[in-house]
Parts: sequence; C-alpha cells; structure tokens
Amino acid sequence: MGPFTEQEQEQISQAISDAEKSTSGEIRIAVDKHCSGEAYEKAISYFSKLGMDKTSRHNGVLIYLAYEDHKFAIVGDTGIHKVVPEDFWETTKVAMRAHFAADNLAQGIIAGVVLAGEKLATFFPSQSDDINELPNDIIFMDQNKTV
Repeated sequence: MGPFTEQEQEQISQAISDAEKSTSGEIRIAVDKHCSGEAYEKAISYFSKLGMDKTSRHNGVLIYLAYEDHKFAIVGDTGIHKVVPEDFWETTKVAMRAHFAADNLAQGIIAGVVLAGEKLATFFPSQSDDINELPNDIIFMDQNKTV
C-alpha cells in the first residue's frame, strides 16, 4: 500500500477535477516511495514520460512526491514558464511543506493542487473548448511498469 488510503486518493482526484474546472491547465500527481537524486530532476523525467508536454496549450503541471525520502517538486510546462514569475510555485511549496511536516501527505497534495489550480486560472482561464487531456488519478511511478 502507498502513502494514501483509497478515500484520500479519491479526495486528491476530486481536487484535481475541481481545480481544472477553472483553468485550461492540466494537473497530475506522480508518487514514488524513494528518489535517489534530486526530486526536481525526477519530476522533469516523469513529466515527459507521462506525456504532460503534449497538452495543447503546454500548461501541464506535475506535482511529484517521494514520500519515504521526504522530497517533492512541482514542474510546469513551457507555456507556463513563458508567462509566470520565476518564484511562481514558492507559495504552493510552502503550503504543501507545512502539511507534510505535520505528517499529512494527502492534505499537502490537495493544498498543492488547489493552489496550482488557482494560480493556473489566473494565466490560463478555462476555455469553452477545454477537454480533460490527462487523467486525474494519482500515478504510482514505482508500481507502474508501462511508464
């Protein structure tokens, strides 16, 4: 079993669905038990493996968590980085870190999703032709043999 109960996984998926209602952006969660290197580098690797660089507006966001090693990272696609300030994800990371420090991983991920959605909505508001381009479920990378 991973770090989340079934109920927590459903809450996280619902948070992604809710966040994506106000933005054309796509949010995914990737989870590993361990990360031997830098979390940001691992997240970048997973970003392309998960096809997140293929969204129509290049506004995907990956929240990566290595729960046993207490590491996480947030990666946004090129469309995001063209229009946002360099420290765009800092407040999101601070909020997530506060939940993680209290040993509440699910609430930390949900906080990250909610804040990412709010921030994305500012720069990438929902469009009438929006479709959900990527699944909203958590992907457990160390258990997924197809990626």
